[in-house]
Amino acid sequence: MCPPAMALTNDDEFQKGVKHLFENGVSKLPNKYILPISDRPKVDKEHPNAAKSSLKLPVIDFGELQGPNRSQVLNSLSSACEEYGFFQVVNHGIPIEAIRSMIDVSTMFFGLPYEERAKYMSSDMTSPVRYGTSLNQRKDSVFCWRDFLKLVCHPLSDVLPHWPSCPMDFREVAATYARETKWLFIRITEAILESLGLWGATTEEKTEEDDEILKQFHDGSQLMVVNCFPPCPEPDLTLGMPPHSDYGFLTLLLQDEVEGLQIQYKGKWITVEPMPNSFVVNVGDHLEIFSNGRYKSVLHRVFVNPAKPRLSVASLHSLPFNCMVGPSPKLIDQVNPRRYKDTDFATFLEYISSCEPKKKNFLESRKLT
Repeated sequence: MCPPAMALTNDDEFQKGVKHLFENGVSKLPNKYILPISDRPKVDKEHPNAAKSSLKLPVIDFGELQGPNRSQVLNSLSSACEEYGFFQVVNHGIPIEAIRSMIDVSTMFFGLPYEERAKYMSSDMTSPVRYGTSLNQRKDSVFCWRDFLKLVCHPLSDVLPHWPSCPMDFREVAATYARETKWLFIRITEAILESLGLWGATTEEKTEEDDEILKQFHDGSQLMVVNCFPPCPEPDLTLGMPPHSDYGFLTLLLQDEVEGLQIQYKGKWITVEPMPNSFVVNVGDHLEIFSNGRYKSVLHRVFVNPAKPRLSVASLHSLPFNCMVGPSPKLIDQVNPRRYKDTDFATFLEYISSCEPKKKNFLESRKLT
C-alpha cells in the first residue's frame, strides 16, 4: 500500500532529503526542486530519442595495461583524457564480491528509518561522515533530487570509528571497498603519469622525483560519496545533480544498472551506458591543473526517472588536503606556458562555502588569463 501523499510547505521538510519525501509519498515535485526552464534536462516529447543519445565511453582494459600492450593502452588512455575526460575500466582486479557488497550495504543504509540516517546529518564539510541532500543544502536556491552519504577515507584507522555502525557490516564492507579503490586509483595514476611522460614504468626510467609524486598520492585524500536518487514524480523538471566538474585528481564511479550519468560532449548532453562491474573514471579539476590543461575535467550531471531508484558510489582521490596542486614543471615550456595558479583543498572549501558551486566556476577561478 502506498503512503498518503504529503503537502509540503515547511522548508525544514526539504532539509530531511528526497528519500524522506519519497517515503512519505510525495506525488508532485515541490517548487524547491523545480529548475528554471533553461536548466532542466531537455526531454524532447516529439523525438524522445534525442535526449537518449547514448555513448559508450572509451574502454581501458586494466589487464592489458599490465601486459605487453601497455604502450597502446597508454595511448588510448591519453586520448580518452584529452577528448572525453572520461573512460571506463574493465578487468580492474577488484573482486566482484567487494563491489556487490558495497552496493548492498549502501542500499541498506538508505533503507534505514530517517531517524537513523539523520544521526549523521552535518553541515561541517570537514566531518569524517556526513549525510545530506542536494549539493549544498544550506546554500542551494533550488535543490537537486539526491541524498548522499560522504565518508572521509584517509587515514582509515582514524575515521572508521565515526562511520555508520548500522547496517551491522557497513564499516567492514565500506573499508574494504575504500582500500580496493585506493589501490586501483594508484595503478591508474601511474598509467596517467606515464602517459604524460612524467613517470617511468620500468625501474631504469624512474627518478626519485617521479617516486616522490607517487608517494604523495599514496598519502593522498580519498572521499567516498554514496549517492541515492529515489524515483522522482516529475523528472523532467529537476536533476539528480546539476552540471559540475569534480574538484580532485580522479574520480572512480561505481554505478548500478540504472541510467542517469550524462557528460557534456561536443556541446551536447550524452548518456553514459552503464557497464556491469566496471568503473567510470573521470578527470578532476586537479588533474586538469596538474597536466597544465592537456587533460580536461568535463562537465557531467545526473538525470532522474519516475520508476527506478538509482545508486552510485563515487570515490574521489587527490593529493593530501594540505598539498598545493599546480601544473607539473615538466609540462611547462615556451610553447606551453603555465595556464593555472596553484591551489589547495582549503581554497576549494573556502570557495564552495561562499557561493553556489556551478559548472566549472572553481576551475575557472584558478586559470591564468
